[in-house]
Amino acid sequence: MKAIEVDAYGDSDELSVVDVPTPEPDAGEVRIDIESAGINFGDIMQRRGHYPGGPDAPYVPGMEAAGTVDAVGDGVEDLSEGDRVVGMLDTGGYAEYVTAAADLLFPIPEAMSFDEAAGFPVQFLTAHACLFEWGGLEEGESVLVQAAAGGVGTAAVQLASNAGAEVFGTASTQEKLDLAAELGCDHPINYTETDFREVVDKETDGEGVDLVLESVGDDVFERSLDAMAHFGRMVTYGVASGVPAEVSNQRLLFENKTVKGFHLGQASMHDPSRVMQAVPELTEGLAGGDLEVILGESFALEDAAEAHQYIEDRKSSGKVVLKP
Repeated sequence: MKAIEVDAYGDSDELSVVDVPTPEPDAGEVRIDIESAGINFGDIMQRRGHYPGGPDAPYVPGMEAAGTVDAVGDGVEDLSEGDRVVGMLDTGGYAEYVTAAADLLFPIPEAMSFDEAAGFPVQFLTAHACLFEWGGLEEGESVLVQAAAGGVGTAAVQLASNAGAEVFGTASTQEKLDLAAELGCDHPINYTETDFREVVDKETDGEGVDLVLESVGDDVFERSLDAMAHFGRMVTYGVASGVPAEVSNQRLLFENKTVKGFHLGQASMHDPSRVMQAVPELTEGLAGGDLEVILGESFALEDAAEAHQYIEDRKSSGKVVLKP
């Protein structure tokens, strides 16, 4: 089968098309004939070699994939050949076929396309966990979503707005700001032109927001702390800048602020039921039209390097997918 391989850590040109054996499912696994593979910024961080605990090169990247079950391993009772499924992976999604643990897969709703399904697991489960279980967001509170037009950002804006929160969101272009506003962002902020803290201070009478979803690191992390209210919370779930942030415990102490970390893969490994419990609510929202997977560009599998560079150049909005 054809797959994409990270030959060595580095730039997007380290992605190449290779021929590898088609995998066979072990006990508790199924094999998926992939129709669409989601690209996540974590894939790019892994490729750069900046992802703690990430795979050693060479490897086939890809953390989520949607397709049809075409082989079932021993002990799998709830899935059969021909079922449309989507799920999370350690690696391997940039390929024509992949094997996956059956307990991290779930059926694709009839009305959902494979592209939409491939854009669902990582971004919506991350957004939901960061907002509600880790972030404790309640109706009437305010939330600042960094990168509000990205994959997780577009999911978070919708979920927060539907929950009755006042939503602030940052993005880099007018097109992305318009998208965030359409999804329910009350205060879209162009971070290339405006200090988001100034907007937050103005709109909250200097109080700050109750919750921040932060995925950038570096100085954005520190300035996000500045934008938080007394007793505010932050959930950090990424380091898109490539520069990890540091925080003073003395500052948290005297400002009564809370910072939590969330990593979907690690959370799923240690307690999958805690993460997957949101799936019925999310799939119901998607099926009923209350939520929408925002799709960006789609690329052919062999154009994975171009797709990575497209995201790194900050041209993308919503979910970028690969099509085997």
